[in-house]
Amino acid sequence: MRRTPLILALVTVSAVAACGDKSDDTAASAGGPIAVKASDTACEVGKNTLDAGTHVFQIANSGNKVTEFYVYAAGDRVMGEVENITPGLSRELRVELPAGTYQTACKPGMIGAGIRADLTVSGSAAPLTEDAALAQATESYSRYITSQSEALVEKTTDFVTAVKGGDIEKSKTLFPIARTYYERIEPVAEIFGDLDPKIDGREDDATAELPFSGFHKIEKDLWATKDISKDGPVADQLLTDVKEVVAKAKAEKLSPLQLANGAKELLDEVANSKITGEEDRYSHTDLWDFAANVDGSQAAVAALRPALEQRNPDLVKQIDTAFTNVDNELAKYRVGDGWKYQNELSQTELKGLSDVINALAEPISKIAGVIAQK
Repeated sequence: MRRTPLILALVTVSAVAACGDKSDDTAASAGGPIAVKASDTACEVGKNTLDAGTHVFQIANSGNKVTEFYVYAAGDRVMGEVENITPGLSRELRVELPAGTYQTACKPGMIGAGIRADLTVSGSAAPLTEDAALAQATESYSRYITSQSEALVEKTTDFVTAVKGGDIEKSKTLFPIARTYYERIEPVAEIFGDLDPKIDGREDDATAELPFSGFHKIEKDLWATKDISKDGPVADQLLTDVKEVVAKAKAEKLSPLQLANGAKELLDEVANSKITGEEDRYSHTDLWDFAANVDGSQAAVAALRPALEQRNPDLVKQIDTAFTNVDNELAKYRVGDGWKYQNELSQTELKGLSDVINALAEPISKIAGVIAQK
């Protein structure tokens, strides 16, 4: 799909971009950033009690493994996350927290339940959505999530029907189409505990509690083992899980910061798993996911555009230009209604895609700081 600049109505990445805009720390959190010292065996959070409101966590990884940091509400509902914190790197997470009990978690190796600690938030604070432009942003983005979610159920149903019917070629055709709609809403889908790994988990992330399943289990059987005769139960469970995540996503009340963080998370996804070919390692349909992640990022930013125009119009111009550059680079690999396979691209071509994504991620990384200002 051709994406026009962000004026369009609605119908995350390199270490350079990762650190965000330091000048906004004080505005986002009156007490300054909360230091998180992460290693392969520890997750030391500077504070375990906070006042309600918006806070900045500054995560520094001194370990040898790539890690990630989460703030969880009850039931492992994700309030905020930052992934792919490589050794020696420091990254920020801005999150809006009303009064309640939470847990923080670092995940060395980006697996498992993580190293957790309790976090208590008390008092009250005016939500960011008291700003009319931000309230409108969350409503607009919710309509986008609803439209994409409904299409996700429809296309996943088509895919599951083909798999259960044993039609390998049709299933291969439908696989990247169904995933397009999932990839566009992935930051919202990831909020709900184990549903995302059940739907979208890769083989090397499987555990005894969460065995290899979902889209990528069927992908492996379609392209690698070339046998889907036993995948009926896997396909049925995939559709059940998709319907559950869609119902939850449509009902979710999002914070403006979740939109801002989600826009960057999607670019992180592109840089860390789509360009590398890690995501769709059997089918090599990564560019379908790449385009969908960029679509989803742009939808979140488009919803926030009125507020961004009020607060930092120059940033909007930078983002518009960067999205156009991504469009132009990606368009080189369009084939009919789809894309070239990831393994057909040269290292030079992949670097070209990586460069424009990293250039886009830099201004996108500033959005959360701008939105958090009051």
